[in-house]
Amino acid sequence: MTTSQIATQLVELCRRGDYLGAQRELYAADAVSIEPEGSPTQSTRGLPAIQQKTRDFETTFEAHGGMISDPVVADPFFACTMSLDVTQRASGRRITLSEVCVYEVKDGKIIREQFFYRPRP
Repeated sequence: MTTSQIATQLVELCRRGDYLGAQRELYAADAVSIEPEGSPTQSTRGLPAIQQKTRDFETTFEAHGGMISDPVVADPFFACTMSLDVTQRASGRRITLSEVCVYEVKDGKIIREQFFYRPRP
């Protein structure tokens, strides 16, 4: 698949809330996920670890809805914005999370994702 096709597929799956499916289908086995400085985990390597990070997020937060923009493609990269309306399960606090997501594609798979947001205290 081309970078544009991968970007479109990722956005479609995320809009359905199928983050794990998107990772399973579109990510390389040795993909890297980068979070901003101050995040609990700044770097995660490998598809199983990235999927566990997603499961941990789903355990920590209850999602009420969200939005992901159409992708902007500059081969081999693409970017989109994402926001999620979530409740932190432990505190019951409802918040909106917003981020810019940048992805790099190689050999028809996402090899790197990097998220830009301000971590909450």
